Amino acid sequence: MTASIASDVSMAKVAASDVYSALRQSILDGDIAPGTRINIDAESRRLGVSQTPVREALQHLEGDNLLVYNPGRGYSTTPLLSLAELRSLFEFRLLVEPWAARSAAVDRLSNPSAALRAELKVLELQVDDTANASQDLLAHDARFHDLILSSAGNPVVQQAYVQTHCHLHMFRLYPPDLDGRITLTEHRGIRDAIAAADPAAAEEAMSEHLRNSFHRFARAFGAGSAASPSAAVGRITP
Repeated sequence: MTASIASDVSMAKVAASDVYSALRQSILDGDIAPGTRINIDAESRRLGVSQTPVREALQHLEGDNLLVYNPGRGYSTTPLLSLAELRSLFEFRLLVEPWAARSAAVDRLSNPSAALRAELKVLELQVDDTANASQDLLAHDARFHDLILSSAGNPVVQQAYVQTHCHLHMFRLYPPDLDGRITLTEHRGIRDAIAAADPAAAEEAMSEHLRNSFHRFARAFGAGSAASPSAAVGRITP
């Protein structure tokens, strides 16, 4: 492969990555509304690229469950989670993540507390950056929870969790903690329990965080749902 060809391939990969990031953020921010048909030609012109990186990005977004492909119609953005779907997602998370936090807290020498502390430092530096608040919080939340899941050492559970794309779909609903301060406080509690090698405290801190998070995201469905969660949450209600 010549240097010029290698350079072209590298630039194409960068373009596809940039297009994916731009379209993904537009969907998460609601600039591309749920149920919107994606016009590949219009998006390539808007982003100033050829149709090839746009098509590659759309395939990636379909894998994220942010787009659905229908023959003869093309790609459209997926609907937002319903309240019932949100509840089911948190039921799954409450089955998996408190167990993972408990498992992570067993051994002081090998638990992920150092990596979690470093991740918290990242968000602490970003909380005053309102321009990218939602994007920064989404990225932090995904990394923080992934660190705990991966430390549990069960690839089957981790893969099942990854396939829910839970952070992407929750953050499409509503920015429940716009500057990240509530999440930062709750994540610190989880990290502190793991660092102290206190499995019971880590499990409880994660359970409480998930319950609180459910109530925050449920605001997307109106004041009634947020004020009376017991009707919709079932076992999630503390």
